[in-house]
Amino acid sequence: MNSELQNPSHTEICLVTLNSTYKHAAFGLRYLYANLNCYQSMARIFEFTIQKKTEEIVEQLLNCNPRIIGFGVYIWNTDQTLRVIEQIKLQRPDTLIVLGGPEVSFETAKQKICQTADYVICGEADFLFYEFCDQVLGKNERPSQKIISGPLPDITKIRSPYALYDENDIKNRIIYVEASRGCPYKCEYCLSSLDKSVRNFPIDLFLADLQKLIDLGVRQFKFIDRTFNLSPSISNRILQFFLDQIELGLFLHFEMVPDRLPQGLKDLICRFPAGSLQFEIGVQTWNPQVAALVSRRQDFNKVCENLVYLKNETKVHTHVDLIAGLPGETLQSFAAGFDQLANLGPDEVQVGVLKRLKGTPIIRHDLEWSMKYSERPPFQILENKNLDAVTLSKIQRFSKYWDLIANSGNFKLAYQKILATTTSDQSSLFDWFWNLTDFLDSRHPTTHSIALISLFESMLFYFDQVLDWDMQATLREDYLRGRNSVLPKFLRGPDYKGYIPSVKEPPISELKMAAPKRQLQHLKTL
Repeated sequence: MNSELQNPSHTEICLVTLNSTYKHAAFGLRYLYANLNCYQSMARIFEFTIQKKTEEIVEQLLNCNPRIIGFGVYIWNTDQTLRVIEQIKLQRPDTLIVLGGPEVSFETAKQKICQTADYVICGEADFLFYEFCDQVLGKNERPSQKIISGPLPDITKIRSPYALYDENDIKNRIIYVEASRGCPYKCEYCLSSLDKSVRNFPIDLFLADLQKLIDLGVRQFKFIDRTFNLSPSISNRILQFFLDQIELGLFLHFEMVPDRLPQGLKDLICRFPAGSLQFEIGVQTWNPQVAALVSRRQDFNKVCENLVYLKNETKVHTHVDLIAGLPGETLQSFAAGFDQLANLGPDEVQVGVLKRLKGTPIIRHDLEWSMKYSERPPFQILENKNLDAVTLSKIQRFSKYWDLIANSGNFKLAYQKILATTTSDQSSLFDWFWNLTDFLDSRHPTTHSIALISLFESMLFYFDQVLDWDMQATLREDYLRGRNSVLPKFLRGPDYKGYIPSVKEPPISELKMAAPKRQLQHLKTL
């Protein structure tokens, strides 16, 4: 929706959020707007980023003279949103501030941001926000209760938000879609553990909406369904829908349950070309005792079988998640799980640190396992009985370096050499990168904003001076895979002649692929 085309002087309702970066679209706000019925013409969506100055946000909102400002509050924008609300209340105390979103839907009364606002809508607000606006604007009365909640909306009656993605969104932003809401699993660290059921949008209407987006030029789709492959019949229909027009160069991201991959789904997946599918697979822990402790049901044998299948029989880009800091997990058990998972060959292993999301039952372990979390967003675990603060801090830096080197695809050939070496001598890949973390810490004061060329130089030094590995030629090839036009001096061998050999396109170059740069980097060859 191009909000700039609307007349600010007639804006009674401002729908606002602060995205982490510009490329993210506010999916929830579009749902609220789509279901505002007669109040749509009085409403306008504002999408800022957390980097934007508070004063500029407040000025832009108050210039509209709104009666209602609704904020979408998430773990990444709570502090910045609070500052905006405080300033609005200072300048225009009569403006009604209403909050919604996962961060304020639980433990609501304890939060300063909720205390500062006038109202808070808990849970799915597709209809509740309309009812709030109708009471204030239509009936000219204020709700008597500050905390507003209600039953889950009938998913078949929710108006879809997809027509609100405008040309700018399609060109510059991630396009989020969902075929279902809810999750049947009860993992205690996840807000989805509070869901009572999984509800599916009407599949025919959903596919019709997707077709309209494709016709408008959308080529990347990010599904936010927690368990896309829960219903084989629905996931099969969606995959077949995309497969029938895959020649357009589509890229699709799905969150998948790792131990649920029936044969029919396998048969479809293996037909997708390289660069078209990414599966985010939440393994979280490879320790069965820890998994049981946090109520995560997982068939580890099936997980292995399915990851091996995806690696060997398909061209899917696999992104597998692990969580450090779960109760009962030691550094040794986490390292062992990391090694087992990495050796199955996923394209990326994402190491995250446990966060204490409001409302999640993970807090029941606080006393027994001495779980201590930061009180500031994103509420990460600081220490527990098995992992002290120093170790958890190093795991975070390990995660960053692992992501820059192994996950990024920028060091693909070097990583293959590392993996082959640790496999052949039966050593630990985790320990290898754990030691590398210490070395990189000594060369880079901060893990933020490390220039790629600096990282290449550091890796060459580590291979040469610490390990006595001859890796200059390998790193040179990795550097060229990035299409860099000039070789730095430290990578120039004796045969360097001042030019760069041509780099072949990815094997799927006959298609106009919409895959993100990171995924395409894994496909590049010399």
